[in-house]
Amino acid sequence: MERTLATNPDREWVFIVDQLNTHQSESLVRLVARESDLEEGALGVKGKSGILESMETRKFFLEDDTHRIRFIYTPKHTSWLNQVEIWFSILVRKLLKRASFTSREDMRKRILEFIAYFNRTMAKAFKWTYTGRPLTT
Repeated sequence: MERTLATNPDREWVFIVDQLNTHQSESLVRLVARESDLEEGALGVKGKSGILESMETRKFFLEDDTHRIRFIYTPKHTSWLNQVEIWFSILVRKLLKRASFTSREDMRKRILEFIAYFNRTMAKAFKWTYTGRPLTT
Protein backbone atom coordinates (compact mmCIF):
# COMPACT_ATOMS: atom_id res chain seq x y z
CA MET A 1 0.00 0.00 0.00
CA GLU A 2 2.82 2.39 0.89
CA ARG A 3 4.54 1.76 -2.44
CA THR A 4 1.32 2.39 -4.34
CA LEU A 5 0.67 5.66 -2.51
CA ALA A 6 4.27 6.73 -3.09
CA THR A 7 3.78 6.61 -6.86
CA ASN A 8 1.69 9.77 -6.60
CA PRO A 9 1.74 11.06 -3.03
CA ASP A 10 -0.45 14.12 -3.59
CA ARG A 11 -3.36 12.55 -5.40
CA GLU A 12 -6.61 11.25 -3.99
CA TRP A 13 -6.84 7.47 -3.87
CA VAL A 14 -9.89 5.22 -3.82
CA PHE A 15 -9.30 1.51 -3.26
CA ILE A 16 -12.02 -1.06 -3.84
CA VAL A 17 -11.50 -4.07 -1.62
CA ASP A 18 -13.39 -6.98 -0.13
CA GLN A 19 -14.15 -7.17 3.57
CA LEU A 20 -11.11 -9.23 4.53
CA ASN A 21 -9.98 -8.26 8.03
CA THR A 22 -6.60 -7.01 6.77
CA HIS A 23 -8.47 -4.36 4.77
CA GLN A 24 -9.69 -2.90 8.08
CA SER A 25 -6.53 -3.36 10.12
CA GLU A 26 -4.94 -1.10 12.69
CA SER A 27 -1.85 -0.71 10.51
CA LEU A 28 -3.96 0.36 7.52
CA VAL A 29 -5.78 2.97 9.62
CA ARG A 30 -2.43 4.28 10.89
CA LEU A 31 -1.07 4.46 7.33
CA VAL A 32 -4.10 6.40 6.06
CA ALA A 33 -3.94 8.74 9.06
CA ARG A 34 -0.21 9.35 8.53
CA GLU A 35 -0.55 9.87 4.76
CA SER A 36 -3.48 12.22 5.31
CA ASP A 37 -1.66 14.29 7.96
CA LEU A 38 -4.19 13.30 10.61
CA GLU A 39 -3.27 13.28 14.28
CA GLU A 40 -2.25 9.72 15.14
CA GLY A 41 -3.02 10.38 18.80
CA ALA A 42 -6.69 10.86 17.92
CA LEU A 43 -6.96 7.28 16.67
CA GLY A 44 -7.51 5.82 20.13
CA VAL A 45 -6.44 2.40 21.35
CA LYS A 46 -7.07 -0.82 19.46
CA GLY A 47 -9.85 -2.79 21.08
CA LYS A 48 -10.59 -0.05 23.61
CA SER A 49 -11.41 3.38 22.22
CA GLY A 50 -11.64 5.75 19.28
CA ILE A 51 -11.23 4.87 15.64
CA LEU A 52 -9.13 1.81 16.47
CA GLU A 53 -11.71 0.39 18.87
CA SER A 54 -13.25 -2.17 16.51
CA MET A 55 -13.33 -3.41 12.92
CA GLU A 56 -16.54 -1.40 12.48
CA THR A 57 -14.97 1.88 13.67
CA ARG A 58 -11.85 1.30 11.58
CA LYS A 59 -13.97 0.54 8.48
CA PHE A 60 -16.04 3.70 9.04
CA PHE A 61 -12.81 5.75 9.21
CA LEU A 62 -11.37 4.14 6.08
CA GLU A 63 -14.59 4.76 4.12
CA ASP A 64 -14.68 8.48 4.97
CA ASP A 65 -14.94 10.31 1.65
CA THR A 66 -13.38 13.47 3.10
CA HIS A 67 -10.02 11.66 3.32
CA ARG A 68 -7.48 11.81 0.51
CA ILE A 69 -7.21 8.02 0.76
CA ARG A 70 -10.38 6.03 1.19
CA PHE A 71 -11.73 2.55 0.75
CA ILE A 72 -14.90 1.19 -0.76
CA TYR A 73 -15.85 -2.26 0.48
CA THR A 74 -17.60 -4.74 -1.75
CA PRO A 75 -20.66 -6.36 -0.20
CA LYS A 76 -20.22 -9.74 1.47
CA HIS A 77 -20.93 -12.76 -0.72
CA THR A 78 -20.22 -11.03 -4.04
CA SER A 79 -19.09 -14.15 -5.81
CA TRP A 80 -19.89 -12.51 -9.15
CA LEU A 81 -16.60 -10.64 -8.73
CA ASN A 82 -14.87 -13.97 -9.25
CA GLN A 83 -15.44 -13.47 -12.97
CA VAL A 84 -13.14 -10.45 -12.88
CA GLU A 85 -10.58 -12.54 -11.03
CA ILE A 86 -10.88 -15.23 -13.72
CA TRP A 87 -10.06 -12.66 -16.41
CA PHE A 88 -7.05 -11.32 -14.51
CA SER A 89 -5.87 -14.89 -14.09
CA ILE A 90 -6.03 -15.34 -17.86
CA LEU A 91 -4.05 -12.12 -18.36
CA VAL A 92 -1.38 -13.30 -15.96
CA ARG A 93 -1.10 -16.80 -17.45
CA LYS A 94 -1.17 -15.75 -21.11
CA LEU A 95 0.87 -12.54 -20.98
CA LEU A 96 2.45 -11.47 -17.71
CA LYS A 97 3.91 -14.70 -16.34
CA ARG A 98 7.59 -14.87 -17.25
CA ALA A 99 7.23 -11.77 -19.45
CA SER A 100 9.90 -9.14 -19.81
CA PHE A 101 9.14 -5.50 -20.51
CA THR A 102 11.54 -2.72 -21.44
CA SER A 103 9.46 0.00 -19.72
CA ARG A 104 6.10 0.73 -18.15
CA GLU A 105 4.94 2.05 -21.50
CA ASP A 106 6.00 -1.21 -23.16
CA MET A 107 4.04 -3.18 -20.55
CA ARG A 108 1.00 -0.92 -20.97
CA LYS A 109 1.13 -1.28 -24.77
CA ARG A 110 1.41 -5.07 -24.62
CA ILE A 111 -1.45 -5.37 -22.12
CA LEU A 112 -3.69 -3.24 -24.33
CA GLU A 113 -2.69 -5.32 -27.37
CA PHE A 114 -3.48 -8.50 -25.44
CA ILE A 115 -6.91 -7.15 -24.45
CA ALA A 116 -7.70 -6.34 -28.09
CA TYR A 117 -6.47 -9.80 -29.19
CA PHE A 118 -8.41 -11.53 -26.42
CA ASN A 119 -11.61 -9.69 -27.34
CA ARG A 120 -11.22 -10.62 -31.02
CA THR A 121 -10.28 -14.27 -30.62
CA MET A 122 -10.97 -15.72 -27.16
CA ALA A 123 -13.68 -13.69 -25.46
CA LYS A 124 -16.78 -15.61 -24.44
CA ALA A 125 -19.13 -15.56 -21.52
CA PHE A 126 -17.88 -17.33 -18.43
CA LYS A 127 -20.13 -20.22 -17.46
CA TRP A 128 -21.92 -19.30 -14.24
CA THR A 129 -22.45 -22.35 -12.06
CA TYR A 130 -23.18 -20.96 -8.61
CA THR A 131 -26.69 -21.84 -7.49
CA GLY A 132 -26.84 -19.64 -4.42
CA ARG A 133 -26.87 -22.61 -2.06
CA PRO A 134 -24.27 -22.67 0.73
CA LEU A 135 -21.41 -25.09 0.30
CA THR A 136 -21.53 -28.14 2.55
CA THR A 137 -18.66 -30.09 4.02
